Amino acid sequence: MPLEQNKPLPVSSSQPPCFPAVQEALFREVLELMERERVPVVVSGAFALHEHTGIWRDTKDLDLFMPAAEVARALNVLSRDGFETEVLDPIWLAKARRADYFVDLITGMSNGVVRVDYTWIRRARRSEIFGISARVLAPEELIASKVFVTRRERFDGADICHIIYGTRGDFDWQRLMTLMGEHWQMLLWCLVLYQYIYPGHCNYVPEKIWEELLSRFKMELKHPNKAIDFRGSLIDENMFAIDVLEWGKRDVMEEYRLRADSIHADCTCQAQKPYEQKKDENDAA
Repeated sequence: MPLEQNKPLPVSSSQPPCFPAVQEALFREVLELMERERVPVVVSGAFALHEHTGIWRDTKDLDLFMPAAEVARALNVLSRDGFETEVLDPIWLAKARRADYFVDLITGMSNGVVRVDYTWIRRARRSEIFGISARVLAPEELIASKVFVTRRERFDGADICHIIYGTRGDFDWQRLMTLMGEHWQMLLWCLVLYQYIYPGHCNYVPEKIWEELLSRFKMELKHPNKAIDFRGSLIDENMFAIDVLEWGKRDVMEEYRLRADSIHADCTCQAQKPYEQKKDENDAA
């Protein structure tokens, strides 16, 4: 493991956002509320990016990741505290708002591929946000949450590269491989981008990870999986709409979203169980 990994995060000229007092108080209130009510959430977004890269980014919302089974309870807690709440997309996103500020409750990615479970909560590490001890998303899950953010209006490739560079690759790569599962090509794509941007630091990606992914890729080229004809809509359903609407390709994103919706329905049935019971069941699975 490179000695550089013992160094602190890179120094950036980016400054902490100058949060208005009312916004800071609101974020602190939400974090304290989630802790007090023992709602298992983990902070992502600008705060997690800073945790793993040293880069600050201005934000008007607080991103909280949580398993789908916890959303109803989280919304109920926030509603009792005076927030306006709504479910924007049952597959992945609910919101709570007060005045001009938002809390996003996120259970996965909009394409239905990546889903938050209780391991995301347990693997998070504690950090201080506005003086409150809160769980912050681990780098492996943070990268997984960004791999499919590839739309033309937003691309998180730079964030992924900065996370690898900022942490010097000092995280559980096998965990990241597991999170990506059958979508490992997306990770390889991001790593090729990383190597292009930081060619002098490609050793931050372990050699065995390069070897495994490139070996899989070569095998795919030699023996294409005929059962998988098209996956473009998982990248961007608008840019690849012509494939589905005019060229007769499967709407694979809709298939994943339907699968995620089924999981969400199962989670809703589990929502009243205590967190400890759900955690034990998740461990057993």
